[in-house]
Amino acid sequence: MPIVVDIDVMLARRKMSVGELADRVGITPANLAVLKNGRAKAVRFTTLEALCEVLECQPGDLLRWENNGEVD
Repeated sequence: MPIVVDIDVMLARRKMSVGELADRVGITPANLAVLKNGRAKAVRFTTLEALCEVLECQPGDLLRWENNGEVD
């Protein structure tokens, strides 16, 4: 998938656990894991906003596009 989720990078930088982030954002650890592992099909802007607020970052710090040479 060309969209890469870098939540684990920000968690390491903030020295925060997945459980703590999930609790502070208000989502389940299981749903955060789906997002973190790149298995999510969508993310709500309210969730993205909460992640950015808690992690004190920009959306681009969490999501990036990676061209793997795939052609549509």
